[in-house]
Formats: sequence, structure tokens, C-alpha cells
Amino acid sequence: MFDTVCVIGGATLGAAEELSFGYHKIVINWFGGWHHGQPDKADGFCYLNDCVLGIRKLRDHFDRVLYIDIDLHHGNGVESAFYESTKVLTYSVHKYEAGFYPGSGDLADIGRGRGRGYSVNIPLRDGASDETLNTVVESTLDSVVDRFKTGCYSVSVWSRRSGRGPSSVVQLHTRGAGEGGEEGGGLQETPPATGGGGYNHPNVARTWTLITASLLDLDLSERDIPEHEHLLEYGPGFEMSVSPSNKTRSE
Repeated sequence: MFDTVCVIGGATLGAAEELSFGYHKIVINWFGGWHHGQPDKADGFCYLNDCVLGIRKLRDHFDRVLYIDIDLHHGNGVESAFYESTKVLTYSVHKYEAGFYPGSGDLADIGRGRGRGYSVNIPLRDGASDETLNTVVESTLDSVVDRFKTGCYSVSVWSRRSGRGPSSVVQLHTRGAGEGGEEGGGLQETPPATGGGGYNHPNVARTWTLITASLLDLDLSERDIPEHEHLLEYGPGFEMSVSPSNKTRSE
């Protein structure tokens, strides 16, 4: 377990450093995104919080960091780590209902003390569609970026049942450098991205592939899954994208 934790945390720290020094334009740790971990205990199956480690590494080079978390569960560990900070703004879109883990991330949770207003939570009900997710992000994220005037941002994307990532988050990098504030020195072209996992392994693979392709300006959404030893797990359609879950509400 200790070796695994070191690999996950080290990979996110390395990704943040590689991006900060400009060694690479795109850095991804798909095995990262363990955003529930607390400073004194494991939480939500997260034995560390590589997102917090990565953000702190980015803060060595950028005055402000915007953390974007698109996940079924609220990124409570990251939010609590910076809940009173004005240097890190956490933006989270997640499911929020009574009795659903971790029970945080209400719309009214906006930070505390000097950090009041630096936590943005957008709770969704069960069954929200991909279209709803994209609409929510597209209608709010630009304003957050413009008002916070960050110099750097970090993204954690959980693999949803649909097998598609939120395109508005993935396409954020296309706005390029230069949109940051006077202190940040410009928005870096692409964020360090972490995976956050998922419950359906084929859909996790689909999502990570599509997001990686999008960061490389490639569109694989209409492609079929190539033949390999696990091909049957991608049936019956064997397509890169899949239909939304039957839990999605009609809108």
C-alpha cells in the first residue's frame, strides 16, 4: 500500500512540476485524483490526497490555483484543505443528496474566513445527464476563471457512467495562455489532469481515452474500440462512446 501511495502522489507532484517548469504542455496522471483523503486519515477509499499535493506544488510557481473537480462525489478533501485560503479556489460539480457520501458540497458551502467566496459548489441531483453537466459547467466556469484571475488551474475528472467527460472542462485549455491575472502571469495552456477513477472499468478507459485525445486536439468519439484481449467487455456496441445510463432523467 505504501508503495502504491508513493507512486500516485509522486506522479501528481511530478506532473505539476513538469508543467510548472514548462517541460511539457500536457501532463496527466490518470491513476491520481484521490480527492477525499484527509491530512490525518484515509477517507472515501483515498489513502492520500494527491490533488492537494499537486496544488501545493503548483503554488510554488503560481500565485493562485483554480482546482476544477467534476465527479460523482464532492471533493471534500481538497476543499477542506483550502477552505480558508484566498490563493486556491475549488470548483466542484457533483451529486448531492441526503445520505449520499460524503455529505458535503452544498450550494451554501462557499469557504470560511478569508477564504469565504473561494469555494464554489454546484450540487446536482441523481440522474443528471451529460447535457445538464455541460450546460452547468459552460454557464459558470468562465465567470469563475475571469473573476478569480488565476495563473494556473488543475482538473480532476471522474469517469461517469456515460463514458464521456465534460467537454467544457476539457476544452478549457483551448483559450490558451494570457487570460490570467496580474499576479498569476497568464493561464497555462493545459491543466495537470488527474483521473479520479470510476466504477465501470470499460467506461473509465473510454473516458480517459476521449479526454486524452481531446487534449491532443483529436476526436475519437465516433471510433470503434480496437480489437484487444478485453474487447468483449465493451459490448454490445463496441463503440468509444456509450449511451447514457437509464438513471438519466429526461429533460
